[in-house]
Amino acid sequence: MDGDPELVGGLVGRCIDAATASAESVERWRRQRRTLDRLPSYLADALLRRIIQRRILLYPSWLEYNSAEEIDLKGESPVDVEWLAYLGAFRHLRRLNLANCRAVNNSAIWYLSGMNNLKELDLSRCSKITDAGINHVLTIQNLEKLHVSETGLTSNGVVLLSSLQNLNLLDLGGISITNEALCSLQVLTNLEYLDLWGSKISNRGVPVLEMFPKLSFLNIAWTEVTELPYLPSITCLNMSNCTICSIFYGKGSTSAPLLKLFGLGATFVDADKLFSIIDTSHVTYLDVSSSSICNLHFLVKMDMIEHLDVSFCGITDDSVEYIAKAGKGLKFLNASNSKLTSQGICVLAGNVINLETLYLSNTSVDDVALSYIALMPSLRIVDLSRTKIKGFAYESQDNLEKTFPLSLLQNLSHLESLNLEDTLVEDEALLPLVFLKQLRCLYLKSDLLSDVSLHILSPLSSLAYLGFRNAVLSNSGLLLFVPPKALHTLDLRGCWLLTENVFSSFCKLHPQIELRHELAGTVPIDENVSAGSTSLHKTYLTSEVRSEGSDGCFVAIIFINSSFACINNKLHDLKKLPKELKTKLGLGLGPTELRVE
Repeated sequence: MDGDPELVGGLVGRCIDAATASAESVERWRRQRRTLDRLPSYLADALLRRIIQRRILLYPSWLEYNSAEEIDLKGESPVDVEWLAYLGAFRHLRRLNLANCRAVNNSAIWYLSGMNNLKELDLSRCSKITDAGINHVLTIQNLEKLHVSETGLTSNGVVLLSSLQNLNLLDLGGISITNEALCSLQVLTNLEYLDLWGSKISNRGVPVLEMFPKLSFLNIAWTEVTELPYLPSITCLNMSNCTICSIFYGKGSTSAPLLKLFGLGATFVDADKLFSIIDTSHVTYLDVSSSSICNLHFLVKMDMIEHLDVSFCGITDDSVEYIAKAGKGLKFLNASNSKLTSQGICVLAGNVINLETLYLSNTSVDDVALSYIALMPSLRIVDLSRTKIKGFAYESQDNLEKTFPLSLLQNLSHLESLNLEDTLVEDEALLPLVFLKQLRCLYLKSDLLSDVSLHILSPLSSLAYLGFRNAVLSNSGLLLFVPPKALHTLDLRGCWLLTENVFSSFCKLHPQIELRHELAGTVPIDENVSAGSTSLHKTYLTSEVRSEGSDGCFVAIIFINSSFACINNKLHDLKKLPKELKTKLGLGLGPTELRVE
């Protein structure tokens, strides 16, 4: 039986679904040992993966006679010595992931000794693995990829790894490796990937890295390294949280084919000088978020840049021109928590035609920026949370007729995700969003929003995720909400007016929707509720009387009456809209108390 391991579908897929429907189903086919033993490896992999995902792999004995080649048990807390005893009998196993399996210890991995078909082993964050356990790993001589980050290894254990001369990937992150221990690994000349974050290596130890001719990935984040010698094969370098003086110094340093550079939280002693030394013409990925960089002059040479993260840096509108000059191929830009204003976004307009993701959270951009964002035709994800966006403006000082700048986003035909959390957007400002038919995720969080906003969003047929947090959402508003057909997650956290019985009723009406709220863990399954607004308000007020007494009740009545007065005022404003627009927005299709005539 042949097939593509990536295409387990059709009749085969349905058979796997049936076989893994429950623990009883698994037990039935487990008895058919000859059938299991003869399964092609890609089917055995898919079968076992499905069992693990559905949390029905209850006993390690179910692993008998399996022909799987790849097993991922990451984070499975029951995995211990007994489980490894069964896994040790897997004749065809090539890849085993035991990351975050806290019960796995030195005794457990003894059962993996001599598994010569095993090519990749992940023991990351198995804290009980120590230098003694590494002796068992050394018997797997064909091992090519080994992950032992954040284990109990010391420099003494790392020195032992030098005998695994087939290794091309070695992850030692979070281990206190010394310069001497690193030097002992220079015999591993096949290494292509080396992770040393959080180690004790320094400038004195890094020259040994020149002994790895194939090394393309190097992570030395959170170390004392400040200078790095010329490493001609490096394409991805991570020096986050380091003080960086020089990269690739020495002979031939102008020809390093660097593609990705991570400098999160790094201190650049002289950024302009640093980037003038290395060849950045091939760099496609640059992350210098939370670093000391405050100007972007060096971007002028980065013609190939696709991903740029300058969030939490001190960049201002003056730096945007350098992004614009290098922005022809830019697809991702994160400038959140910077000093950018709408004027800076104006500079970008027309220069970043391939930009797909734009993060401007916690900046000073306002509604003026929307007209410039609308000129970025490839945008799929836009984050404007915690900005000065209001969603409306007046024609002029003399003309108080409102305009709705969010309507400009209709020009973004690929827009799938929009974040307007913690902005100044009110109900009526959201009206233009109903024309964004391709929108799949919408994030809203404001006490300026009410039932009206939630009902306005019903026509968004492609919407799969809706965040509607901290809004003044009433019980009746939730019950009368008609969710978009594609909606699978509705986040109502912070909507404190909702009561348990209404929450339960909505869940029963729309079981396909995951409802997120503080009441999620307290809702009774059999709760019945009337949809009448009077009874719903009584339910809330009764709860207030029990907890606060008559004074608390009085305060609650005032707040609720004020909230609904606010909603009625907003509805009154919406009545002024042209009839054609109200029809397009579906405002005439809501319940009687929410309908705008």
